[in-house]
Amino acid sequence: MSKPIVAIVGRPNVGKSTLFNALAGENISIVKDTPGVTRDRIYADVEWLNYGFTLIDTGGIEPDTSDVILAQMRDQAQIAIDTADVIIFITDVRQGLVDSDSKVADMLRRSNKPVVLVVNKVDNFDTQMLDVYDFYNLGIGEPIPISASSKLGLGDMLDEVVKDFPVRDEEEEKDDTPHIAIVGKPNVGKSSLVNKLLGEDRVIVSDIAGTTRDAIDTKIHWNGQEYIFIDTAGLRRKNKVKEELERYSVIRTVTAVERADIVIVLIDAEEGITEQDAKIAGIAHERGKGIIVAVNKWDAVEKNDKTIYKYTNKIREVLAFMPYAEILFISAKTGLRIPRLFEAIDMVIENQTLRIQTGVLNEILTEAVAMQQPPSDKGKRLKIYYMTQVSVKPPTFVIFVNSKELMHFSYTRYLENKIRDAFGFRGTSLKFIVRERKEKE
Repeated sequence: MSKPIVAIVGRPNVGKSTLFNALAGENISIVKDTPGVTRDRIYADVEWLNYGFTLIDTGGIEPDTSDVILAQMRDQAQIAIDTADVIIFITDVRQGLVDSDSKVADMLRRSNKPVVLVVNKVDNFDTQMLDVYDFYNLGIGEPIPISASSKLGLGDMLDEVVKDFPVRDEEEEKDDTPHIAIVGKPNVGKSSLVNKLLGEDRVIVSDIAGTTRDAIDTKIHWNGQEYIFIDTAGLRRKNKVKEELERYSVIRTVTAVERADIVIVLIDAEEGITEQDAKIAGIAHERGKGIIVAVNKWDAVEKNDKTIYKYTNKIREVLAFMPYAEILFISAKTGLRIPRLFEAIDMVIENQTLRIQTGVLNEILTEAVAMQQPPSDKGKRLKIYYMTQVSVKPPTFVIFVNSKELMHFSYTRYLENKIRDAFGFRGTSLKFIVRERKEKE
């Protein structure tokens, strides 16, 4: 089940990034007193009570502006509004209610999304409440006073936010149809690939980067099996600035990846793999999804007998953090290796849901420990008692040890490699949780 998406919106300089950082628990957004300083839209996973959600920090909305960056921020914020389940609309008690707030409120009202109205910079709830009541005039519900910098009132605000989360019905819970997100930079051929799979032109395809506006879910049948493809929308046409384009694509990627079981990272064969591709793939890796790297436009590349090896090695080098990813060379235009794509999807689904018996796991563990002694520090050696698999999607293992501090990252990776040698797990990340147990237990 995907996590709800919560977007923080408001005009520039009302404290969006400060609130974002307070909720995310770390300083991710740049905070400065100049309107328009939060350039990147940043996302973070947040937990409140028993709820988990993905929080998005948007650039400030300046409803009427000729400034290019502010106009682009407004577009970014609109994308966030389109994809969010709940919107936190933040205003500033010190500046009071201004005309721009009303315009933003109109924009939010049109979205028909649940909006939680927040009045920031309220440092004294006794003396400033009259100023807070002014914001009732926006006509979008009760204003909640907070101070993001002092972390006051955040609990009440979050209670309101989670109250508006969409109720997932049981039908949706039981839906076993594989969800596959196609992600990648603008113009790598995401929509062309969906069209090829569909056999009809349902998604607008154009040579201008970013002609796809909305994420589109498409049901596709292949060999009697149903799949749902999530095409991550590109960006609006008018954003010519490459840097801005790249920033826009992050939010689309996060929201699509959140809903997917498997992520196809599409790369342009003519351009080769880039740092931006690695960032996009990293989002899927962090969230433990199944991953297929599809190199598109392979028909357009001049080849010899070494081309495919050179490409593969380069991809493995740039995506060194996910050596398990499947790599395919395809052409959305000609249909080259499209059947192989479905075979790869089926294989990754199987690996994502593979369960290993505890007895078998511990045989591998015993053998691994015998071949390479666990690390020690100051005369104390790491003891590994046993390992068990606790869940799938991604396959998750708990390792019980005498000391978590001694369980070095490199030794966890060594154990992961041994498990992969035995069971493959191609195309899916594995998650390891280390638990401490006292010897007496």
